[in-house]
Amino acid sequence: MITILRLGHRLGRDDRISTHCGLVARALGADAIIYSGDHDGSMIEGLKKTSKRWGGKFKISYEAKWKKILDSHKKKGFCIVHATMYGLPLQKRIKEIRKKKKILFVIGGEKVPGELYSLVNYNIAVTNQPHSEVAALAIFMHEYFKGKELDNRFKGKINIVPQEKGKKVIER
Repeated sequence: MITILRLGHRLGRDDRISTHCGLVARALGADAIIYSGDHDGSMIEGLKKTSKRWGGKFKISYEAKWKKILDSHKKKGFCIVHATMYGLPLQKRIKEIRKKKKILFVIGGEKVPGELYSLVNYNIAVTNQPHSEVAALAIFMHEYFKGKELDNRFKGKINIVPQEKGKKVIER
């Protein structure tokens, strides 16, 4: 089970990037995403509609206090993994992390509170250069699932039939 925690969503500034975090999390095999920061009901409802139309059992929720999420997930036995360019290289820790069956993967938004670094089990970096939390999430999921997430199949109201050319969409 993998849950994503998106820290510090900001209304009017992070709508698109936070939406993309949710889309990538769902498409690449996460079970849920939790947003903290500003409450954005329209973004959350939009992601819920996408999940319902395209299939899967992906959950989307909001919690104002990120520490509450960390505490509750720790009590449930989750391993907390924080994506940060200041962390150790993902490739040096992924084998250990794969052994964990319940992961809370934390991705930032606004400036990440310094105390977070000491509250997690792993601070990992997909690179030590500035980049997007969407990229970090996608690469983590790909490495965690060893590429098998690319074979995920969803049964929804809308399904794409892969084509070399053109577009084929089945709507139920």
